[in-house]
Amino acid sequence: MNLLAVNDTNFQGSIRQQGVTVVDFGAVWCPPCKVLKPILDELAGEYGEKLSVLEVNCDESPAIASEYGIMSMPTVIVFHNGEPVEKLVGLRPKAVYESLLTKYI
Repeated sequence: MNLLAVNDTNFQGSIRQQGVTVVDFGAVWCPPCKVLKPILDELAGEYGEKLSVLEVNCDESPAIASEYGIMSMPTVIVFHNGEPVEKLVGLRPKAVYESLLTKYI
């Protein structure tokens, strides 16, 4: 697994200040979140060191979910050089995530 689970405590320190970080906001009980996880895992494997993929369980980390306005799951936020630059709400095909990442990698 190429995804790193983070929480309210270690979230900020896990975001890359240089490069691209993808953060998956979801929950264990969310069926679309379960479908998204292997897609993001594949992308992390394909992009290797160019990409960090983090996952946040919104049930366990309500503060960070609230800070980023997470209302629906899954929500993916792309950070570039430490700043949020893209937000996708809902499950999308892998190609959508790939085209988004190519803008920043």
